Amino acid sequence: MDVLFHHHPSHLNLNMLRLSLRRAAASVAVKSAIPRPQHAAFRALTSFNVSAPRNVMMPSMVRAFSTADSTPADRHEFQAETRQLLDIVTHSIYTDKEVFVRELISNASDALEKFRHHQAVGATLLTPEVEPKIVITTDVAANTLTIEDTGVGMTKEELVANLGTIARSGSKAFLEQLKTEAPTETTAAATGIIGKFGVGFYSAFMVADKVEVYSASALGDGSGHVCSGTFEVRAVADAGRGSKIVMHMKEACKDYAKPDRVESIIKKYSNFVAFPILLNGTEVNVVQALWTKDARDVSDDQYTDFYKFIANAYDDPLYRLHFKADAPLELKTLFFIGSSHTEKFGYARLEPGVSLYSRKVLIERHSPDILPDWMRFVRGVVDSEDLPLSLSREKMQDSRLLAKMKDVLTRRI
Repeated sequence: MDVLFHHHPSHLNLNMLRLSLRRAAASVAVKSAIPRPQHAAFRALTSFNVSAPRNVMMPSMVRAFSTADSTPADRHEFQAETRQLLDIVTHSIYTDKEVFVRELISNASDALEKFRHHQAVGATLLTPEVEPKIVITTDVAANTLTIEDTGVGMTKEELVANLGTIARSGSKAFLEQLKTEAPTETTAAATGIIGKFGVGFYSAFMVADKVEVYSASALGDGSGHVCSGTFEVRAVADAGRGSKIVMHMKEACKDYAKPDRVESIIKKYSNFVAFPILLNGTEVNVVQALWTKDARDVSDDQYTDFYKFIANAYDDPLYRLHFKADAPLELKTLFFIGSSHTEKFGYARLEPGVSLYSRKVLIERHSPDILPDWMRFVRGVVDSEDLPLSLSREKMQDSRLLAKMKDVLTRRI
């Protein structure tokens, strides 16, 4: 039976979607069939049938998390409702396909934050000497994009729970566990964790028709597993600590296997992530998030370089304003006023120049809602750790809160 699907992002009822996601997450049936194999790591592969038209979801849409090895696999079943919700996640939440890079880098950053926390509290960890980093590899010939991290990784049970259940956020569960078990130790980890909705991983299927996930838990005993619904989880022996996602791009999305395209997306959305991001061996996020630092620790030259980067400018800033506020919500702000602008010489009208970030990840570039239009000459960033974001993390949900924030920032300038 084919399922017709006509939702569009502008018509999506967010509250209803959340309710449906929670119900679907609770209804996933797990049918474990084969005893657990013992291996050093595991690999899971998710395969989707995308030959059907855009608005028709076939019953076989969700085929498998599986592996190419001959190791026996545990099998688990996605229910039909979950398949429909997966179609919503991959086609109706995000307005721009390129944000899948942002979502997967954010997931990798969260995994590294979790590893750093476990290291700080003295946990016994797998290969603790491996440096924290995010490694991205493009392969134009194979039409693949690989995003890898050396973070905390996942056990078999976590793979099944986190990849097999839509809207289950491993990061959110991690923070809730911290609050319960070690409330005095949560500050650093809570500040660095980005994800909370549990749908970011599935953004990969906007651009890929097959996704492979390799993972080894830093907290594990060396054993590994594989998942399939259908999805399979099967053991492999060649995965290092952390997780690796290999995306086989759809024919229409081949650009995302090209290094220049991926680099531009990283610099747009994830340039200020706290960990090194290496693209084909070269670190690409070299500019620091100065707005998170104390103004006394930032030099004039650093401010100038940051202004030129964030504003794509060649002049030096005439003024700067670096401050923190805690009402109506906690804000970290860095504003610049350039020494010149195009309207001064009768050229094109300036576009808004302030971008909205949450936990150092871009939410909205050059937002028209942060400052009044007449302040469009201001350049800079506003960051908040507790923004009430939409499910796609592309917009703030609370218009009244946004208006209050706009008023506070305008008065401060």
